[in-house]
Amino acid sequence: MSLGKMNTFIEIISVETIKDSEGFGTVKDTILASLRAYKEVQHGSEKWANRAAFSEATALFRFRKIPEIEVSTEMVIVTDDGRYEITSVEDIKGRGMYIEVLAKRVVASSG
Repeated sequence: MSLGKMNTFIEIISVETIKDSEGFGTVKDTILASLRAYKEVQHGSEKWANRAAFSEATALFRFRKIPEIEVSTEMVIVTDDGRYEITSVEDIKGRGMYIEVLAKRVVASSG
């Protein structure tokens, strides 16, 4: 994997629900990291056909591991074209250098 392919800027965001004194919840986004990543959108290849059987993911992201941050499914990824909920996180080849994230695009409901 070359760094030339990592040309999508992403932000990894932690989402918290904070309750006020009356018990109403407010969603607070905290940006944990801004970095470059490789992004692959779902398409009709054999790899995506195999992934579709196990996941509802619509995008794949690969990026360098950030030492201070443990990426988890409670976080979201934001790009210039939308927001993605993380469905799975994997350390590529178990070396601790790159992370592969499968994510589902969040679409706002109208109405």
